[in-house]
Amino acid sequence: MILRHTFTPHNNTYLSHLCGPVDEHLRTIELALNVKIAHRHEQFKVDGHKAKATRAMEVLQALYERAERPIPAEQVQLMLAGDESMDENNSPALNTRRTDLRARTPNQAMYLDNIAAHDITFGIGPAGTGKTYLAVACAVDALERSAVQRIVLTRPAVEAGEKLGFLPGDLGQKVDPYLRPLYDALYDLMGYDRVQKAFERNAIEIAPLAFMRGRTLNNAFVILDEAQNTTPEQMKMFLTRVGFGAKAVVTGDVSQIDLPKGQLSGLIDAERVLRRVKGISITHFTSADVVRHPLVARIVDAYDASRGATTGAPVRKRS
Repeated sequence: MILRHTFTPHNNTYLSHLCGPVDEHLRTIELALNVKIAHRHEQFKVDGHKAKATRAMEVLQALYERAERPIPAEQVQLMLAGDESMDENNSPALNTRRTDLRARTPNQAMYLDNIAAHDITFGIGPAGTGKTYLAVACAVDALERSAVQRIVLTRPAVEAGEKLGFLPGDLGQKVDPYLRPLYDALYDLMGYDRVQKAFERNAIEIAPLAFMRGRTLNNAFVILDEAQNTTPEQMKMFLTRVGFGAKAVVTGDVSQIDLPKGQLSGLIDAERVLRRVKGISITHFTSADVVRHPLVARIVDAYDASRGATTGAPVRKRS
């Protein structure tokens, strides 16, 4: 199906911002929706499946309305990933440095609601769906509102095909690169200086999961990231660290397990054991929730399809 549209009022600056450098934004839309876009000045033509072509034209119109200033590539990708039927006012407002931070998909909105309403929340799904970033944002928001006294972020020390023993330095220096994604999220949400000051007053702690044993975490927002790489014993140990006034979020992707062959993942085990426990919520994400480059969603789908074909496991479908 071919759709045609003329953007008015005609404005060369708006058209330049809409298309992006060397038509980068148009190529992004084409790749994400499997359509072809051609244009001559303000006259645009979109060729593709009816639903996809209509969606592409809606995105182009929405971008044109925002084209007074240059449009970042990230905004195009987020608009493609977002659900236009969602009411932005229904997305919980989080007190972070990112004033534009909100749920981009229905599952993300449900995830934020679950975190607010439950003491323990699981976020399970593929890379790029915002599981960890949104959890850290909720933690920062809780700290800013004084709802908790500190943030504790942790990961199991299981390497993705690498050996920590070969890295230089003591244990802290060895695991620091592995925990770097958590630092990156904090810096983005709070700013470097504020994060450093929070570390100095022990308001933020980042540590390997093994360091959690024997502790009780009261009045804290605790996040366990990469939980698919825990054993059932480690998962139980973590969940039983939660104390009074605390909130815990567990995130992971069961398609990226780095445990030794034959070892049951603590995340898979916990989902089975705890799914009916009152006070615990589980949010599942799919490739439809990916808010990175459009290719990431296709990569996730391709690997899921391959995994399902070779193992007989159910394949996640984009909703």
